[in-house]
Amino acid sequence: MWEMKLGIILLGMEGISVGTNTLSKAAMAKGMSNYIFTTYTHALALFFLLPLAFFLHRKTRPPVIGWSIILRLFLLGILSCGCSIFLFVGIRYSSPTLASAMNNLSPAFTFIIAIIFRMEMVNLSAQSNIFKLIGTIVSISGAFIVTFYQGLPIILFPSPNKTYLHSLLDIQPNWTVGGLLLATSSIFFSLTYIAKTWIARDFNSEVLITLISCCIFETIVAAMVTLIAENDASVWTPTLDIELISILFGAIDVAIVNTVNTWACRVKGPVFVAMFKPLQMIIAVIMGVSFLGDVLHVGSVIGGLIIALGFYTVMKGKAEEEIHKGIDENRLINSAEEETGSHKVPMLQNRDIDA
Repeated sequence: MWEMKLGIILLGMEGISVGTNTLSKAAMAKGMSNYIFTTYTHALALFFLLPLAFFLHRKTRPPVIGWSIILRLFLLGILSCGCSIFLFVGIRYSSPTLASAMNNLSPAFTFIIAIIFRMEMVNLSAQSNIFKLIGTIVSISGAFIVTFYQGLPIILFPSPNKTYLHSLLDIQPNWTVGGLLLATSSIFFSLTYIAKTWIARDFNSEVLITLISCCIFETIVAAMVTLIAENDASVWTPTLDIELISILFGAIDVAIVNTVNTWACRVKGPVFVAMFKPLQMIIAVIMGVSFLGDVLHVGSVIGGLIIALGFYTVMKGKAEEEIHKGIDENRLINSAEEETGSHKVPMLQNRDIDA
């Protein structure tokens, strides 16, 4: 039951991320700088998280922040900034759907990096690890099918008039450049999951981790990059339409999604959190068909089913891993109790002999 609730929460976080990607694409298609978007969303998220941090720590003191934690948070801020910039520049050159598809690379990258940092152990003789490995490969395969195989249309919207948001998204993309940038973003995504797990296990305050790393350090780094990349001062003033809406929604995304993902990384590990990325593809397709008037194709359905199959396979592997972990813990407890009991018997026998 706990696993199901956590899964629903993480699924909701992926839905929020897809919404941010879609709105940011619309805003950037209208002329907003992706660097400005990154800077403003993370700066504005500070005003959401600061009251929450005061509320959560009003009775209990927050954990002590040493130099080691500060350096880790700064590193996380740099990684998160790189992730955001590559993501939104990639979306500018491609589409939110491709961004969601390329995010399916995150589980594989996270799995590999977690093995390198010994956060995950691979034992091919264990069935749970085989399930996780196969599921990761299947999910990535499904993502590539959605991206590169379109197929025949299934649902057509006969209305000749495009919605306002769809018209903003209707630009000539550069899929090759966008795909490479989004793949790089997936690597940064994986590194942030590893860093969040590394920090959260020693610093038990997900809100402060997000506030300091994403809202302070990342804002500073993003602002410096923006000053270098943008020469026009007018880009710092967003228009009061889709640009402002996307920034507000993006700030909520930064505050909520990063905090929840950091908590989930501490509780379940980085690979578990990354495995929900493939579901972004399904959400993106549904949102595109429902709100943007996109056409649903056979390739999207086939790829979505394969992604779901891969996701289920990995979840099965994680479930078996938890079962075996519980069995091993029970064995250790039982063996400890038996050992304690065996030590008590000779003492009683000695007392009887002395008597």
